[in-house]
Amino acid sequence: MKEKLAGINSVMEALKGRRKIEKILVQEGRQGKRIDELIKLAQKKGVYVQTVEKTRLDKIYTIGNHQGIIAVVDAYSYSTLEEVLEYAALRNEPPFLIMLDGIEDPRNFGAIVRTAESAGVHGIIIPRHNSVQVNEVVSRASAGAVEYMHIIQETNLVNMMRVLKGQGMWIIGADMDARENYFNASIPTPTILVVGGEGKGLRRLVKENCDLLLKIPMKGKLGSLNASVAAALLIYEILRQREIK
Repeated sequence: MKEKLAGINSVMEALKGRRKIEKILVQEGRQGKRIDELIKLAQKKGVYVQTVEKTRLDKIYTIGNHQGIIAVVDAYSYSTLEEVLEYAALRNEPPFLIMLDGIEDPRNFGAIVRTAESAGVHGIIIPRHNSVQVNEVVSRASAGAVEYMHIIQETNLVNMMRVLKGQGMWIIGADMDARENYFNASIPTPTILVVGGEGKGLRRLVKENCDLLLKIPMKGKLGSLNASVAAALLIYEILRQREIK
């Protein structure tokens, strides 16, 4: 199954990543330093580049601004837990994974992927059902970071949590009703950070299987943060603590 990626960042990172690219369509008259760099990289990798009219790109990509460039690529290839743990081991780092319990907004998901990749997270676990999957919008929102991030699909998150615990990992849940603020806690490693869905938070069984629940203090009138913002705060606190240990 083929997918269409649009935008300079998404297409450039796809060229640098693992996915096979069938062809790249560039809008007629589209110029600029970054476009030139992209076309040179595509030619170096033997990817066919075709110049087309803007109206054709508009018909092909209808979910947003294509920025005058579209790549036709193979579908995203998901990873296994074993691959993610091997990746962490090769980097000589204790595993750091994110588990997303029902994120449905592809832009939220993409933003989380972008933050996680920037912070050196080794992988992301998502439910196979009732959750957004990697798609064109996610790729665009991640600025191409999905091309470097190992993402695992799991049918049963609770079972996966038990497997991870059995391998010596600590499950840390983000929960607005937790007793302890995230910046006051000593967060153990190896770490699995669990973030709930938009407006719903963690499901009961997921919450009950966490080793530690942490909250982000809310001092204003709103009761919660956007899921991607909450994830970013916790990801970088975990990274900070890992750096000083």
